[in-house]
Parts: sequence; structure tokens; C-alpha cells
Amino acid sequence: MNMEQTLIILKPDTVMRGIVGEIITRFEKAGFKIVAMKMLEPGYQHYYEHYEGIGTLKTRKGEEIFESTLASMQDGPVIAMVAEGVEAVEAVRKMVGDTQPKTALPGTIRGDYAHVTYGQASEAGRGVANILHASADIEEAKKEIVHWFKKDEIFSYRVVHEQFTQPRKK
Repeated sequence: MNMEQTLIILKPDTVMRGIVGEIITRFEKAGFKIVAMKMLEPGYQHYYEHYEGIGTLKTRKGEEIFESTLASMQDGPVIAMVAEGVEAVEAVRKMVGDTQPKTALPGTIRGDYAHVTYGQASEAGRGVANILHASADIEEAKKEIVHWFKKDEIFSYRVVHEQFTQPRKK
């Protein structure tokens, strides 16, 4: 059984639209356990480490996209959380949908809550308002979780549905 943890960040556009509860509920309904959560307003350097030090956004996409993303992330508070579950990284990525909301499938979080395009964001000189961030792979998740949370901010507890993901008692 591959129990994993993954980082999810509800971006400023989610907080400002007042849809935080709806988004968190989708993860809980899917059976993920929220083991850490907090609201905060990180500064430029925190986001720089997250998006370039860990995610290599500037290296992959260029200075303009990188800087507009960091600026957009500083538009307001975010909610960072750690979700735990079976193959959580891949499953959460499927739930989140494509990075560009316009191409995210209906039923995914981005497909249901956003419709902006890269072109629209670029014309406005902003990062794309795509609701949330989710770790891309297991290694990235591990690094991101340590970047956003102290060890004592992550909790361990049992929830009712874990009976379906744990081995049967003999």
C-alpha cells in the first residue's frame, strides 16, 4: 500500500472567491486525510524557494512567467495543507486537472472553478489564476512539505474510512 503525503496550496484567488471550503471538501470526500493546514502570506523569498528552488519554474518557463506567478501568489493569503492517502500525489493531481484552467476537464477542480487561459493571464501581466497548487511528484511533495510545514505542524490520527485502506485483522 502506497500511503503518501502531498502539498496542496489554495491560492489567493481561491481564498478571495470564498470557495476554500468547497475545495477542501472535495479532497475529504475523495478520502484524503488532511494532516496539516494553515493560512499564511509568505513573502517573495519563500515563493522563490518553492517555485524555483524546488519546482524549477523559472528554469523551465522563463523569467516573465516566474515573476508574474510570484506576484500573483502575493496578492493575498493562501492556505497550505498536507493531504495523506493512497498514492496521494498522483490522485490529487488528477483531481486538480490541467494547469491551464481552459484545458482542464470538467469534473476536475480547475475545470469546475476556473476558465482563464495562459494568453489572458499574460495580457494582464499576471500569473494564471488556477485555484491551487499540487505537488507534481513524490520527491517534489517531500521537499515542498518540509518547506511549508514544521514537523510538529503535521499530525497523525485515524479516520473512519481508513478501515478500507488498512489490512484486515485476522
